[in-house]
Amino acid sequence: MSAGIIDGKQVSQRILDQVKARVDARRTRALRPPGLAVIRVGEDAASKIYVRNKLRACERCGIESTVLEIPDTTTQAELLARIDDLNHSEIIDAILVQLPLPSHIDSDTVTDGIEPTKDVDGFHPCNVGRLMLGRTGLRPCTPRGVMTLLRHIGVTVTGMDAVVLGRSNIVGRPMALELMHAGATITVCHSRTRGLEDKVAAADLVVAALGKPRFVEGSWIKTGAIVVDVGITRLADGSLVGDVDFEPARRRAAWITPVPGGVGPMTVASLLENTLQAAELRETGATTP
Repeated sequence: MSAGIIDGKQVSQRILDQVKARVDARRTRALRPPGLAVIRVGEDAASKIYVRNKLRACERCGIESTVLEIPDTTTQAELLARIDDLNHSEIIDAILVQLPLPSHIDSDTVTDGIEPTKDVDGFHPCNVGRLMLGRTGLRPCTPRGVMTLLRHIGVTVTGMDAVVLGRSNIVGRPMALELMHAGATITVCHSRTRGLEDKVAAADLVVAALGKPRFVEGSWIKTGAIVVDVGITRLADGSLVGDVDFEPARRRAAWITPVPGGVGPMTVASLLENTLQAAELRETGATTP
């Protein structure tokens, strides 16, 4: 067999079209477009590319975007002061601090400094807590995008055995919560997991978010499983690969995401969904997402 390709580019374009339609509808009601502020600290090359992609998506959807480019000599206190200004801005609905940050700045402290209703990444403890409890709120973008992809291919995860490879606060942990709330039985694996191959081989759904190129061998994948590859690594030859050895896994899986062109575009689309949601929440006077 050969797996169907879950085309994240195609699905993300559909999501962006939906966001644009809702932003255009706001204008017909004399409401201002949502405002997103992106903070980039330092000159990390990858961060520049990620920010550029987000700004292009904002332009397409009619979302007003502002970029604050801050030198890596900025102190943590100075960064928190800039965030506080944005927290009180009437034209900024959503705030994103692009990671990674310089080593002298604590990312957890920075995340905690963002107003939860403007936390478009969904990383603030208040938003993570709401996800834990199964309440509505601003959800981490990558897991949200994965769930959208699964709905796109008509997959109902209820009753599935799902393995999440990775336990980061950005992807692994919130991904497990999303799947659990959707009715799957979850196993979260990491670097100290024993019998990892056997756990993956028993899974109906595998979400790989380790950041280790081609770590998951194709032979591990259960015949007919769904494989979602969140990882992306640039090799020495310039090529981009995921955490899963794609071609062998494709021969066993029912569905698989490519790298690139799978989960990555969905993260950006989900970010814009969150931005619009944040604007709508602020208009209702909500003090929590």
